[in-house]
This record gives sequence, C-alpha cells and structure tokens, in this order.
Amino acid sequence: MSDLQSPDYEKLSGAARDHLWMHFTRLSSYQKAEVPMIVRGDGCYVWDSKGRRYLDGLSALFVVQTGHGRQELAEAAAKQAGELAYFPIWSYAHPKAVELAARLADLTPGDLNRVFFTTGGSEAVESAWKLARSYFKRTGKPTKTKVLSRNIAYHGTSMGALSITGIPALKQDFEPLVPSTFRVPNTNYYRRPDENMSLEEFGVWAADRIAEAIEFEGPDTVAAVFLEPVQNAGGCFPPPPGYFQRVREICDRYDVLMVSDDVISGFGRLGEYFGGQRYGYTPDIITVAKGLTSGYVPLGAMIASERLAEPFLEGTNWFAHGITYGGHPVGSAVALANLDIMERENLNGHVRDNSDLFRSYLDRLSDLPIVGDVRGDGYFFGLELVKDKATKETFNEEESERLLRGFLSSALFEAGLYCRADDRGDPVIQLAPPLIAGEAQFAEIEQILRSVLTEASNRL
Repeated sequence: MSDLQSPDYEKLSGAARDHLWMHFTRLSSYQKAEVPMIVRGDGCYVWDSKGRRYLDGLSALFVVQTGHGRQELAEAAAKQAGELAYFPIWSYAHPKAVELAARLADLTPGDLNRVFFTTGGSEAVESAWKLARSYFKRTGKPTKTKVLSRNIAYHGTSMGALSITGIPALKQDFEPLVPSTFRVPNTNYYRRPDENMSLEEFGVWAADRIAEAIEFEGPDTVAAVFLEPVQNAGGCFPPPPGYFQRVREICDRYDVLMVSDDVISGFGRLGEYFGGQRYGYTPDIITVAKGLTSGYVPLGAMIASERLAEPFLEGTNWFAHGITYGGHPVGSAVALANLDIMERENLNGHVRDNSDLFRSYLDRLSDLPIVGDVRGDGYFFGLELVKDKATKETFNEEESERLLRGFLSSALFEAGLYCRADDRGDPVIQLAPPLIAGEAQFAEIEQILRSVLTEASNRL
C-alpha cells in the first residue's frame, strides 16, 4: 500500500472501493464505479481528483462554517500539536480545554456554564441523556429516565442517540435499542394535520402534544425532551412563533429537562451561536459539535446548566462518564481560533443580513411543478419535492428511490453542486452553505437547482 502515498487517484479510488467502509453508503454503488475523490477545498468550493470544482452547498455536512482552506485554523492545530498533542481531561486539565469551556460559557444563554467535551454530536447527545438520568437519581427521582423526541428527528448513531432518533429506517438493523424513548409530532407546517390551522395555532398544537405524551407516560418517569432548534431530517422544520416558549413552560411544569440539540443549528447556522438565542428560549442542556471547529478537527460538547452540576459538587458524587478524546488539546485550540474568525468577520451578522436574500433565490424555484415547499432559516433551507403541488401528493418509496438516488443526487453533483437529496421523511433537497457565502453562491445554487429539477420534473 506504500505506493498510495503518491497522488495516484485511480489507485486510491480502487483502494477506497476495497478497503474504505464509507458511512451511510451503499457499498454496491461503487463495485463497478469509481469512488468520487474530493482532494481540495477553498472558501465555498471543493475540487475533485479530476480538477472539477463543486459549490459546497451543505458545508460538507453542516460543518464548515468559516469555509474551506482556512490557513489560520491549520496553523492553530499545528502550533498546539507541537506544544501538547494530547492529554486527557480525566481529573486533569490543559489550558486550551479550560479556555474553550470558559469562552463557551460566556456565549451560552442563561446559566449554561458547565461544558462536558466529546468528539462529536452523537456522543454529546448520549452524554446529555446520561446526565439527565444521573441527575434525577441524585435528586431523589430515580424513575425519571424516559425521553421524548420528534418524528423523523435525527439525533445520532450511537445506541442511546439512535434510540432517541425518530427515523425507523435507521434503527431497524440495530434493534432492540435502549428502551424508554417516545415520539411526538415535529413542526412541519406544510404537512400540518389541519389545513385551517394558522402557524401559531399549529405551534401550540405541536407543543401541547409534548405535554400530552408526558402525562400519558407519567411525569415521574420522563427525564428530558430532545429538540433541534430547526429540525434537520425531514427537511428543515423551523419552529412556529411561540413554540419553544410553550415547550419551556411544559418542561418546567413537569420537571422535565429541555435539551436543545444544536449540533447542526449552532455556531452561526441560524445567525446566532445557539438556537435558543435565535428563538428566545433557554434550555437546560445544549449539545454541539460540527461548526464548533468548522470541521477542521473533531470536537463536540454537552453544555449543562449550573443546577444540573450541583449534585455532582458534593462529597463522593461523580458523573461516571468520559470519552478519551473529549476536549482534545488540538480540537480545543482550533475551536478557539474558529470562534476568533466568527467574531472578527461577524459571521452571525452576515448570516442574519443575508438569510432573506438566500431564501429569495430559493423561493424562485417555487414556479417548478416539483417544488412543493421552501422552508428553513438562516443558512439552512430545504425544498420539499412533490408529485402534485395542488394536493401535496408525495412520492411513493419506489418513486422516491428512482428520483433521489437514481437521478437527483448524481445529477446535482455532476452539475457542480454538493448538497443533500434526502428521503428521511418526504423527499427534500437540503442546503446549508458555508457562512461566508453570498449572493454569487446563492445565484449559482438557484441556477443549478433549476436546471436539474426541471429535468427531474420532465422525467416524472
């Protein structure tokens, strides 16, 4: 395998086919086809091994907030690796983890001051559920172990996080999972149960289903509710006005922890550092990853309110949980440098200033017969695809397979746009460009989508 050290991409593609188990990928797709090889990135664009350029319309995976090719972040990683490449934060500390924890505590709303580092989002969600259970055991409520999450919501792939995830197709191969997780409706206004509902009425209805589920299961058995500020899977469901305020009231009424899963929504994706700041609520726990380092190094965190830490400050109590690479020195250093860039370039303000413009370019696609709904917020939008706009008729499983995997995914990539054609729920196209994107990128996205979706409509 030593010959693969040279940039012989044909050999690398063959090695990828034979040895690299790609995530969420049908390996059969590449038995007779070349594995696409992305080799370079700069700003909002990436290049493959054949020199073709693609607009990164998904920030790689909702990750690269500050853009590709930031030398400043590479230098921060190299500098820290040269000083202290690794040391655990198990009963010890190192400066960068401490600096980052303090900085995050300054950015979070309310008293969310306690930062438990992980290496990714699934681990952050897993840690949040474990903390909820451990906290209630130490405060005299050991039966509060169950969690609620929303239909089609994605919260991760580790066994606990997967149990919280609301996508049956992702869970079937691994069942039985961790018990005691239950689903409530999401905030997809386009698919509301009553067409006569106003947006505000729908928000009240959706939030009240959480109270109903808590009552049904028994308030003395429910520990937490996991909610994304804007739900990812299903295609970017923003919250109706007042939704999170009502959920906060419900959680307080029943002594249930409110967990805001900001793994995708955090660090500028919605024009704020955290979704609660965008929508005016303060959760008990925030989970983050992805944009924290713009993906230059893996790092995640669970950020908890001060009151959740209080039982662990006494006597021999401890949170019996840890992760080898949590708070990694290099990851922490890169995160600090990434936050420096976000502040210096005012990327939150840039997203706020340009979100409506981005949406306006996507709204132009509503004249296509296949585009049923355009929704989202910040730099995070989804287009729901339909067979019939008048009736909102969606595609069956076979049609969705043929449309998304059989045509759209490859056609969009071939046209120079990396984004996601997703059928976890109704078929959607998701878009989340780097936070540095502007009108030139919005126009390019609209042009490519119009061409490919027009051809898709003609194929129906």
